[in-house]
Amino acid sequence: MTSFIGKVKDTLLNEALSERYLSYALSTITARSLPDVRDGLKPVQRRILYAMGESGNTQDKLHRKSASAVGYVMMKYHPHGDDPIYESMVRMAQDFSLRYLMIDGQGNFGSIDGDNAAAMRYTEARLTLAASYMLEGIYEEAVDFQKTYNNETEEPLVLPAKFPNLLANGATGIAVGMATNIPPHNVEEICEALQLLLKNPMISINDLLKVMPGPDFPTGGLLVEPHENILKAYETGRGSFRLRSRFEVESLKGGAYQIIVTELPYQVQKARLIEKIAELILEKKIPLLGDLRDESAEDIRLVLIPKNRSVDPLILMEALYRQTDLEIRFNMNMNVLDEARIPKVMSLKEVLQAFLNHRRQVLQRRSNYRIIQIDHRLEVLKGYQIAYLNLDEVIRIIREEDDPKSVMQQRWLLSDTQVEAILNMRLRALRKLEEIEIIKELQSLEAEKENLQELISTEKQQWAVIAKEIKDIQKAFGSSHLFGKRRTTFETAPQITDVPIEAFLEKEPVTIVCSHKNWIRTLKGHQLNHQDIKYKEGDEARFVLEGESTDKLLIFASNGRFYTLGVDKLPGGRGHGEALSLLIDLENEDEILSIFIIKPETLAQKFIVATSEGKGFIVAAQEIQAQTKLGKQVILLDEGVKAQKCVPLTGDHVAIMGTNRKLLIFPTTEIPQLSRGKGVILQKYKEAAFSDLKVFTFSEGLSWTYGTQNRTVTDLRPWLGSRAQTGKLPPFGFPKNNKF
Repeated sequence: MTSFIGKVKDTLLNEALSERYLSYALSTITARSLPDVRDGLKPVQRRILYAMGESGNTQDKLHRKSASAVGYVMMKYHPHGDDPIYESMVRMAQDFSLRYLMIDGQGNFGSIDGDNAAAMRYTEARLTLAASYMLEGIYEEAVDFQKTYNNETEEPLVLPAKFPNLLANGATGIAVGMATNIPPHNVEEICEALQLLLKNPMISINDLLKVMPGPDFPTGGLLVEPHENILKAYETGRGSFRLRSRFEVESLKGGAYQIIVTELPYQVQKARLIEKIAELILEKKIPLLGDLRDESAEDIRLVLIPKNRSVDPLILMEALYRQTDLEIRFNMNMNVLDEARIPKVMSLKEVLQAFLNHRRQVLQRRSNYRIIQIDHRLEVLKGYQIAYLNLDEVIRIIREEDDPKSVMQQRWLLSDTQVEAILNMRLRALRKLEEIEIIKELQSLEAEKENLQELISTEKQQWAVIAKEIKDIQKAFGSSHLFGKRRTTFETAPQITDVPIEAFLEKEPVTIVCSHKNWIRTLKGHQLNHQDIKYKEGDEARFVLEGESTDKLLIFASNGRFYTLGVDKLPGGRGHGEALSLLIDLENEDEILSIFIIKPETLAQKFIVATSEGKGFIVAAQEIQAQTKLGKQVILLDEGVKAQKCVPLTGDHVAIMGTNRKLLIFPTTEIPQLSRGKGVILQKYKEAAFSDLKVFTFSEGLSWTYGTQNRTVTDLRPWLGSRAQTGKLPPFGFPKNNKF
């Protein structure tokens, strides 16, 4: 090491950064964020359970201060500070976070409202029964150990995990370049699936789902995901589940009613949910809902009061499901570390098989450890047997000889272990040194050793023992116990297809304002004085449209994408609004070209789109609406080409102008209608490009604005032609910028 002192090694910066970042990424993946498929624990969780078990803070003892457990973990195993240790400990004690608790906590460990736990000096904790099953056999060489961070002691690489923790409690974590998100499940169902897999290793995942149909969240709720989607998620290890709140309709006097929400989706904070619903009521975005009350105590009880008794409760709940976290999507990603500590996205069957393989290894290692213990005891007992038969002589040698150990070894051919056991035996044990008892214990241990050797050599017997262990877990955590019953139930979401989302919104007139720098907002009312609308310094109006709160905005950009925004989702008139780039994914080099208002009754509207190279086609409004911030790519652009125009198809002819100052007019029937593509040539150019386009009715003539005057030409025969022609010079008085 000292030979490198004072020496400088030249390294390229990108190589040094790559090497160090890779080391950091691997450390984050394997030593922090991803759980092990065998015990379902991250390192900090494993260290907490092992340290609490090692220090005697177990379920059969009194609770101890949480600070003592945190301090013990930090001192011996986890050098990253007390906050992350206590945060992990708190989560393992929250009955709304874990389906089966690992920590039995006393005191304030937080709430479903999002309240933080009390400081660790005020709370107390101990391990639970499930945690004791996780540690069973830990001191019997059941698993491998590694040196701790300071090389003072050792810690387990994985726990024996008799309890199927990964699927039972799930896991969540974000590493570098990958993440994991595994939902909790019902232990009784997991055990049923494990037993089926033991009986038939070739069983399909669809058959496993007959006994283990899906997640079982600690907060309950309704799972409304179709079975085929659940099956695909468990086959691939990735998927998502729609999870809804559970509610019931409570009748009141006079035919009135109120809706009582009794269970919330997993990981939804009640306080934030209430704030969101209250905000929607104030903004009149759920006109069907009149009021909201929180009557929760230990159980969830949110009271939703409809606007009037004629409101259908299913339609009201559908509105809330669409706009609040009363319905969520739980995105499953079963990304775990396998036995070789390599990240892998596993299917349900692979996870179950990995648990069974781990239990078999633990069984084999514990059996070998027990055989070693038996061999040691047999050796000692055989020494005791010789001592019993020669008790007087043994006593004489001990009293008279200078080196009794070597004398006894030579006289009776005893081993070091046997002699040490005889010499270390207390006098009071002499009365128990009876030949019959020694022989009984010898016979018992030899029989046990023979059974263990047969077990190690017979795979069928090993799986039989594991099957019995699984049944024990099923009995300890099954539906015979209150906490073992399934909480999340499966239902089919009611199909309310005849009521559009607009029916859930209050219709009111608004003016949509978008500035040159793409700051957008809505102002209440129509026919506003444009001079009264204020903008940021250096900014000015570009688009001002009058619509209603139930409308949608269709935004067309130079990247050939269409973006769709609900007017009700736009920021209100206070301030200068919001940057459009926060609402849609638009690159800095891309430009907003047009904004249109789309109403439910105008979905049949069509548009003509054109590019800078003079190509274009017709698209229908209902085919270009986007569902995400990414928008919908409608024009496929070659390198160097940009989208340049989008106009409503409101006439029978199109006039197109190029930068070469050539005007061409042709019928719109010559332009094809596509849902996506590059389009066809609208006007042919030579060393020129597209400039502008206008749709008009031929019988009414072509109009344009020049300065402050509007001009119209009705005799258009000189410019009338077919698509893809060059055109002729425009009429006298056409603008010099070649724009209509």
